[in-house]
Amino acid sequence: MYLNSIRLALLVTSLVEVAPRPILQSDQARDDLDPYPGKPRVTFRPDGTFKLTMFSDLHYGENPWDVWGPEQDLNSTRLMNTVLKDEQPDYVVLNGDLITGENTFRENSTTLIDEIVAPLNAVKVPFSSTQGNHDNQANISHAEEILREQKVAPLSYTRMAPTGVGGVGGPGNYWVPVYKQKTDASPALILWFFDSRGGFSLGANSTSVSDWVDTSVAEWLGSETRAMNAAWGPAEKRGALAFVHIPPSIATDLQSNLDSESEPGLNADSLAGEGSVQATTIASDSDKDNVFWDAVNENIKNLHAVFSGHDHGDEWCARDKQKDVIFCFGKHSGYGGYTGDGWGYGVRNLVFKSSEPTDGVETWIRLEDGETRARITLNKQYN
Repeated sequence: MYLNSIRLALLVTSLVEVAPRPILQSDQARDDLDPYPGKPRVTFRPDGTFKLTMFSDLHYGENPWDVWGPEQDLNSTRLMNTVLKDEQPDYVVLNGDLITGENTFRENSTTLIDEIVAPLNAVKVPFSSTQGNHDNQANISHAEEILREQKVAPLSYTRMAPTGVGGVGGPGNYWVPVYKQKTDASPALILWFFDSRGGFSLGANSTSVSDWVDTSVAEWLGSETRAMNAAWGPAEKRGALAFVHIPPSIATDLQSNLDSESEPGLNADSLAGEGSVQATTIASDSDKDNVFWDAVNENIKNLHAVFSGHDHGDEWCARDKQKDVIFCFGKHSGYGGYTGDGWGYGVRNLVFKSSEPTDGVETWIRLEDGETRARITLNKQYN
């Protein structure tokens, strides 16, 4: 284990030497909370709207030793190109399991990131990513994916958390401000990204990585929101969305009480199985994601919804009535990864009709062929 840690340290060090200096949240100036001084500000449109498209579970890199695997990557790229052309989003989120790391070759695993971000680079759309359990494997890690993305995608807003935040295998905790106008002193919307870890550590003797957002993230989240409140005023003045690949464990209870009429969307993947939600791969880990879930709901105000991927056959939204927050699945986007009859491939769209933090957000599932379903509005009346 010690030898593996040394190899990982040397590997990440070598990546930093050949790539631009990674963007770390410790670089942030606390006086103005500007984490992206060298990038364009993300803003609402002049008409006051903002559209976000979320791709989930792209799973590039499956079976690279035969014809089937590369064909699925081509299909996934076709879907991305089609959706981006049709939807023309203002922002894109890649919500985890970008790569099926256990299938990749060590020598070229990170270059799959180049293939994934190429459609985004082509249309010059800003984006962020989370990483999933398949992005932490013997041949790839969350940190390596983030470093590669920062190197090859000029409009990537993905960052790594400060040292000590996120636990082993979970560096991808950060936030992105969205402004009503470029010249505004404070943002109208905050996009939060959390690393649910999971998978396995790097190396031939890799071991399992905990599959929940580390408890250190809760303290960091409190610190970040306090700094925002000091600089920009009360959190109630801003809206928020949150993204995390593996669903919080509360999703299991939500599914058991799901009403398909009022909470529409595909519901074909049971969350009762081992590893379907956070902190369930090992029975003794049960509820270890509760610290994270409590911190999210305590510190983030006007949170329209929390979005996950991971379970390819689910695409519904439901309200955690205890916390009064909506949880939503995205839509399995990649032709890699498991699927089922009639599930299809697509994305989740979200549209803000205004920058007012309490106004509802319209969201729906869009399939590759243009079919739409499960259209709802995320507001106080939903569910």
